[in-house]
Amino acid sequence: MGSLKKNGGATLSKIATSDQHGENSEYFDGWKAYDKDPFHLSRNPHGIIQMGLAENQLCIDLIKDWIKENPKASICTPEGIHQFDDIANFQDYHGLKEFRQAIAHFMGKARGGRVKFDPERIVMSGGATGANETIMFCLADRDDVFLVPSPYYAAFDRDLRWRTGVEIIPVQCSSSNNFKLTVEAVEWAYQKAQESNKKVKGLILTNPSNPLGTMLDKDTLKNLVRFVTSKNIHLVVDEIYAATVFTGGNFVSVAEVVNDLDRFEVNVDLIHIVYSLSKDMGLPGFRVGIVYSYNDLVVSCARKMSSFGLVSTQTQLMLASMLSDDRFVDNFLKESSRRLGIRHGVFTLGLKKVGITCLSSDAGLFVWMDLRHLLRDRNSFESEIELWRIIINVVKLNVSPGSSFNCTEPGWFRVCFANMDDDTLHVALGRIQDFVSKNNNKISEKAMDNNDQVIQNNNAKKQKWRQSNLRLSFRRLYEDGLSSPGIMSPHSPLLRA
Repeated sequence: MGSLKKNGGATLSKIATSDQHGENSEYFDGWKAYDKDPFHLSRNPHGIIQMGLAENQLCIDLIKDWIKENPKASICTPEGIHQFDDIANFQDYHGLKEFRQAIAHFMGKARGGRVKFDPERIVMSGGATGANETIMFCLADRDDVFLVPSPYYAAFDRDLRWRTGVEIIPVQCSSSNNFKLTVEAVEWAYQKAQESNKKVKGLILTNPSNPLGTMLDKDTLKNLVRFVTSKNIHLVVDEIYAATVFTGGNFVSVAEVVNDLDRFEVNVDLIHIVYSLSKDMGLPGFRVGIVYSYNDLVVSCARKMSSFGLVSTQTQLMLASMLSDDRFVDNFLKESSRRLGIRHGVFTLGLKKVGITCLSSDAGLFVWMDLRHLLRDRNSFESEIELWRIIINVVKLNVSPGSSFNCTEPGWFRVCFANMDDDTLHVALGRIQDFVSKNNNKISEKAMDNNDQVIQNNNAKKQKWRQSNLRLSFRRLYEDGLSSPGIMSPHSPLLRA
């Protein structure tokens, strides 16, 4: 894209104007469409429902209740105003001591109390976005490579690459084994990178996975730790969904694995964790990101860099008090898991009623929805984007296509279910069910008129015929919908692929 001249010839930087930010993708285009026509139950009931934002709003009432009961935790209340001078003036690369202690304590609780974290290794950053970029700056130079299992978080291209110049090479995973990551797949990607004369600096994992909602088991994690140790490359584990597990299973942190392995099996200087309070606590607006490293040099370097993304001391003070309240934290984690499980169950059951399945998952604020059977061409990413545009423009739901997560198979979509109230969720489910059911009914009627004998004698052919016509029906609905008033053109820059 190069540089851009404007405002009397002032030249912007190549970094600022490059397309490496990744904003020109369907993941962000869906957000833009929602921003232009946001759904509201009463003010705009026909607007687009935001299901592309992985936000946890299911327990915000518990946090608000705690704030009301603990006015001393804020410098903006009569009870806490006496702390104003110190907190307003203090800022340090290390952060408030009580804040780092509380974060370390909470990280242990969020992992079931099976591991402890050292407050002296806690480094602040502006959300997980800032934490991921910080760790890249610490570990890699421009054009160095990190391996990342796919599908992976759509904004990783921005977080990891945009300003650092680091390159991402996907480790391909597929639906044939439910997208399970294997050491063999990592080894293959590593060897391919080596053959291309790429300098591989490390492996990045999201555990629990975004967008899959799956968790890595302990044996797989151990083998991956052994792998990076044998290759002398770094392992960065993004654990920002650690406390969103809703199945009753145990999330295994890489910190547990580090403790379990023999010192000859793991080089702890290569192990780093990214964390935040955006997902587990539902506080993305507070911009609390954490780099936790077992490497003293990385901790020191990251702390210097944290001056570009420190957490305000006002935020630190309040969270230090909240996260030190064991009674509150224990109840919050338990209730959050319970509510996420209920919401996940309601949503997936609603999808099953119209024949839509999702990848089996244990955690996260989303599902990995399988719509491959609805594609006009099952092997075409163009068909995936075509269906995505229907869902945005006709069904009025912002969901994210799998291609924006670097998925190698067309037809998968990430759908977020925890960022809305119950009423909005039911509206969203109703839209999906109506959309699919109406098309199924049309196909059934046509099948009865034209293919009675074929249907009676050959169920397999019937199913294939139904799916084929369903895809055509979606195609016609898309074309009809785009010609209707108020529906965006497929050539709109907002929806351009």
